[in-house]
Amino acid sequence: MTSRRNVPVITIDGPSGSGKGTIACKVAEALGYHLLDSGALYRLVALSAQTSGISLQDAQKLAELAHELDVRFDSNADGEERIWLGDEDVTTLIRTEEAGAGASTVAQISAVRQALFERQRAFQQPPGLVADGRDMGTHVFPEASLKIFLTASAEERARRRHKQLKDKGLNVSLAALSRDIEDRDRRDSERSVAPLRPAKDARILDSSGQSIEAVTQTVLDWVANL
Repeated sequence: MTSRRNVPVITIDGPSGSGKGTIACKVAEALGYHLLDSGALYRLVALSAQTSGISLQDAQKLAELAHELDVRFDSNADGEERIWLGDEDVTTLIRTEEAGAGASTVAQISAVRQALFERQRAFQQPPGLVADGRDMGTHVFPEASLKIFLTASAEERARRRHKQLKDKGLNVSLAALSRDIEDRDRRDSERSVAPLRPAKDARILDSSGQSIEAVTQTVLDWVANL
């Protein structure tokens, strides 16, 4: 049996809208590695709470929901990430602004973070793992082979999200998205448990003005030179 410690891990952390989920999916596909979208776990907890009528301030019940999540990640024929809760494809359901705001709220609760910690660690399986989130390199996988902090300006991230939602036929204010992103950045950076920040040994990668292909290639070049 291969020791989990011998399985390589690449962490991609960064603020909301930096593109870390897309890049993680592309890198995992290119390397044939497993994928962990840690932010999706928090979105799933928030979504499950909202559909069950559980308050986002009820730490005990939220932690119980986190323990019970039956989640897996894969990609479709176009290389786009798909997220499954049991047998249900919930990819679209958890990408709403409401789910994102809920995730940012429950992520501040230490009982939820603790409940999800070992679940996240369990994704470290051969031949390797690409994990994206906000504390993958600083807290969950501090021994990772390569730690990346992917960022972009708030304006750039708001524009990306606005285009993404418009492409889905949703009408959302760009100004409102900018405010939401700035508020989320502040909450994530100021929370007492695992705040958003680069690991001390992380490589900083600014994706502003860069294509998905260019950013993906930069990461793959770094992996090749480990």
